[in-house]
Amino acid sequence: MKVIGIIGAGEVGSQIARAAIANGYEVVIANSRGPETLKDLIDELGPSARAATAAGAAEAGDFVVVAVPLKLVNDMPVEQLAGKIVLDTNNYMPWRDGHFPVVDSGEKTVHELRQEQLPNSKVAKAFTHIQASRLFVSSRPAGAPDRHALSVSSNFPEAVELVTRLYDQFGFDTVDNSPLSESWRSGPGQPAWAAHAHQTRAELIANLARARRII
Repeated sequence: MKVIGIIGAGEVGSQIARAAIANGYEVVIANSRGPETLKDLIDELGPSARAATAAGAAEAGDFVVVAVPLKLVNDMPVEQLAGKIVLDTNNYMPWRDGHFPVVDSGEKTVHELRQEQLPNSKVAKAFTHIQASRLFVSSRPAGAPDRHALSVSSNFPEAVELVTRLYDQFGFDTVDNSPLSESWRSGPGQPAWAAHAHQTRAELIANLARARRII
């Protein structure tokens, strides 16, 4: 049984944990306040979940979901994430996170910055244009004509393959929007973002193509 490390126990991280456990994974989850503050969530998730520090979740996971915003000062457990695939669920929200000039200018994407902060990890942008609450209600079986699709962006094919498998297990098709430099196409303000999970694979491909850089 694979273990998913999750850094961030807010709405997104908690919902991914629920979906992961429903699909047979074990989960090790962390927040910024300490494992002891996650008792209620762990009680809800059951025996397939345990709480840890961020470093502990990173070390335990076969791969790791980072469900916290990017910070100018890198507070990620870089050493424990080395050599692992890291799913970055972050969206660039300057009103929340502050401004990153290289992102504002279009020089880089926020996910490229995450990759720079984790130079020995394989970062993939994932779960960024779906509301956390819809991870279950928008799920569809493989082959369903109305199956929704989610995008993934990465500089590493093996990371794209892992996210594609995970999406399929969770009930979604995949559109590869690699590399990370193209990840802005599904970001805030773009057609794929506005549609959230309410788009089939063909519709998501079209929405990604319609994207225009907002600078």
